[in-house]
Amino acid sequence: MIKLYGFPLSNYFNMVKMALLEKGIDYEFVEVQTSQDESMLARSPMGKVPFIETEAGFLSETSVILEYLDETGGGASLLPEEPMARARVRVLMKQLELYIELPARTCFPEAFFGGTVTDEVKETARVNLAKGVNALKRTAAFSPFVAGSEFTLADIVFNYSFGLAHAAGKRTLGLDLFGDLPAARELSDRLGERDSAKKVAEDQRAG
Repeated sequence: MIKLYGFPLSNYFNMVKMALLEKGIDYEFVEVQTSQDESMLARSPMGKVPFIETEAGFLSETSVILEYLDETGGGASLLPEEPMARARVRVLMKQLELYIELPARTCFPEAFFGGTVTDEVKETARVNLAKGVNALKRTAAFSPFVAGSEFTLADIVFNYSFGLAHAAGKRTLGLDLFGDLPAARELSDRLGERDSAKKVAEDQRAG
């Protein structure tokens, strides 16, 4: 059985958890925090979560884990069969991670943890988020899912990146990412109704 390491407040952990639930893969949850201890680094070379343990060994990096689960797990595939369609899903996953979630993450200390960030950091985040949203407008289908008519890994990444980025942008920058991209709000509501997302949210509250 796969072991999933991490903690319920991590959005990247929750991406992997949602994929496991969507695929119907049995797993064991092992709660760990990020760490630079040697025992942790032996399992996750950057000391980050999430990571998984399989019969073949440990695997880290969320996007890699998601694709591994899709390739090896049961249930419906979360990546299209056609090569270009599959590549487009991967593009959307990268755009959401690099150009939406990561710029917003620079504001997380002030948005969620009672800290402060400099005006320079905020302005950089503002510029990069605007670019990211514009890129997503050009690439995403939202018909009704991110990549088109089928639920894919891109929707899982979207579910745990866009809403969080919106909250951080709203609190620290006065940005309304959902207002800039109304289709994203509709999709966020739709994804929140999936059984997998409800289970993740329930466990988050309990954690």
